[in-house]
Amino acid sequence: MKTKLRRSGAKIMASLIVLLGSLSYIMVLAVVNGSAGFVAAMGVTVFGAVGVAKALGEAVALSYGWIIGLAVACGVVRGGLRYLEQYSNHYIAFKLLAVLRDKIFAALRILCPAKLETKQKGSIIAMITSDIETLEVFYAHTVSPVCIAVLVSAAVFLFVGFVSSWYLALVALAGFLVIGIAVPLASSAKLKEAGVTYRRGFANFNSYFLDSIKGIRDIVLNNAEDVREKEVDRRSDQLLYQTKRMKNGITKAGAATELIVTLFVSAALAVGIALVLADMLSFGRMIIGVVTVFGSFGPVIAVSALPGNLTQTFASGDRVLNLLEEKPAVSPVVNGKTFVYEDLDVKDLSFSYEKDAPVLKDVCMHAKRGEIVGIVGKSGCGKSTFLKLLLRFWEKDRGRIAYNGTDIDGIDSDNLLDNVTLVSQSTYLFDESIEENLRIAKPDATQEELERACKMASVHDFILSLPDGYKTEVGAMGDNLSAGEKQRIGLARAFLKGSELILLDEPTSNVDSINEGMILRSLAEQKSKKSIVLVSHRESTMAIADTIYRVENGAMCEVK
Repeated sequence: MKTKLRRSGAKIMASLIVLLGSLSYIMVLAVVNGSAGFVAAMGVTVFGAVGVAKALGEAVALSYGWIIGLAVACGVVRGGLRYLEQYSNHYIAFKLLAVLRDKIFAALRILCPAKLETKQKGSIIAMITSDIETLEVFYAHTVSPVCIAVLVSAAVFLFVGFVSSWYLALVALAGFLVIGIAVPLASSAKLKEAGVTYRRGFANFNSYFLDSIKGIRDIVLNNAEDVREKEVDRRSDQLLYQTKRMKNGITKAGAATELIVTLFVSAALAVGIALVLADMLSFGRMIIGVVTVFGSFGPVIAVSALPGNLTQTFASGDRVLNLLEEKPAVSPVVNGKTFVYEDLDVKDLSFSYEKDAPVLKDVCMHAKRGEIVGIVGKSGCGKSTFLKLLLRFWEKDRGRIAYNGTDIDGIDSDNLLDNVTLVSQSTYLFDESIEENLRIAKPDATQEELERACKMASVHDFILSLPDGYKTEVGAMGDNLSAGEKQRIGLARAFLKGSELILLDEPTSNVDSINEGMILRSLAEQKSKKSIVLVSHRESTMAIADTIYRVENGAMCEVK
């Protein structure tokens, strides 16, 4: 099956150019400097041709001294203008890459957590790193060269036409059109599929390789190294094959471009000689015109070489634009109603991820401050989904979720998260100290507050047993801690945040019976101050609950 872009190359370029915004004037400066710089580079050889024409008796107003001086000046000016052009292009590129990263993180924040559950983490990492870096080619080496090619080609056409011959000018124009338009379009069509396939394959490989690194312990314990290694090699070979396809296509396109340039240079020379033999052009002016044409193909050659990189750039741009334009599962409520939690009332709640496949049906539940509500059921019955709906991670299909009598769809999203905290089954820990991981919940927390929260989560003594106590570095992806220890730190975060309603999704699934008892006792001690919704598949965990609901086949009923 062919892999296709959602947008055409023209639409992708237009969207990326729109992002220039206030940096447009720098791009204009880059184009002006680039065009003037290339004209200056051509001036070195053109003034040389003018000197030859003067020696052959052509009427040239400039003296030899002026001709030599202007040729030298063109060379010097070329260097300065080239520097300014490249500086402007790369300034724009790296400035915009920073802006794009900021936009991507903002988009991820809006899509989180619902939409991100269905995305491969490695693919997102590839987008933030590799795809963004690939776009540097567009901003630094595409927009400016195309504009320069148009301006320089127009200048050469007019100069050759007025100074030498319009026949030579037409030959040059034909060469510019073929090399700058026809060749790039033809090579782009051939390279497009390989470039798109490579970028997406690269993202998938990143995701698979990241999963392999994260799960290396389980891979080794299950003696699955050989199977995993073979799959990594297979995917790597696929990427290598796509790379070879692209390189092969780029090489063929480059060879074709060089051949076409040679043909048009030969054609210009032949036309010039024919014009001289037909007494339609003097020998001196023929030399000036032909030399100008010979040195004018640089900008269009640069344009003809763009498809090799643009195929990947378009694929990366398409992926980035897809993310930026993706709509969240729910839109945040801004300037909505606010509340201070007292009670939660759920009536006739129904939800499904896919049409005609209901997860929850006509669910009713009530919770109030000073109460622990237990929800029990088999794995996969919809318990975790129910908790996510209470935080409006997904849009409910129908029914009512009301806090203090106000439906959740009318409550300010930030205010909702201030009042309600969810502790999921898996807690993510950043590669920082335990203390810094805890302070995510409350940045200005005192050491006493940190320790109190950790005691409530039955993790304080464990932390003190570590070499640096609360200053101990967690390690990348929390690999220095067990699943149970990470889960208890996540629980401590919830206690530290101090929300009035705490949603706990299997809070004791990764701890032993002793620690489970200590955690449940801490929860029981907190119920006078807060409301707790406790989800578990363990019947024993429900011992501390005041009210218990059982979930079966998407329906929830109170256990009497």
